[in-house]
Amino acid sequence: MRIAVGVDHGAFFVKQAVIEHIESLGHTVTDFGTYDDSSCDYPDVVKELGPKVAAGDFDRGVVLCGTGIGMSIAANKVKGIRAALCHDAYSARLTRQHNDSNILCMGGRVLGLGPMLDIVRIWLGEDFDGGRHQRRIDKVRQLETQ
Repeated sequence: MRIAVGVDHGAFFVKQAVIEHIESLGHTVTDFGTYDDSSCDYPDVVKELGPKVAAGDFDRGVVLCGTGIGMSIAANKVKGIRAALCHDAYSARLTRQHNDSNILCMGGRVLGLGPMLDIVRIWLGEDFDGGRHQRRIDKVRQLETQ
């Protein structure tokens, strides 16, 4: 898969490890920054990455900030994005299976690197179950027009 990755300064210290992990799983990564630990604004990262994921230029995206909350809020403002903030493997699995999330959000200051990499692996490895869940995704899409 083609994976877009973006972080702000609050998660810059884990970005390279996350990118290398995704690549080790056989995926192609495009780095949307930030490129150093200088203070930056997470909406700017999402503004570049989010529309490209929504348009299908990338299969999925992974974004990180200090808590993951800011990235999650910003990403969910982009039409066509279903971003999920995950801090455990169970949520990562179900957000793919049930919610067809296309952006994974995590907190660099909340999670240790080991659990973070497990979450990424699980999230990338799961497919959308469809079925009864598709009806709910369709209803979520309708909310974008309101």
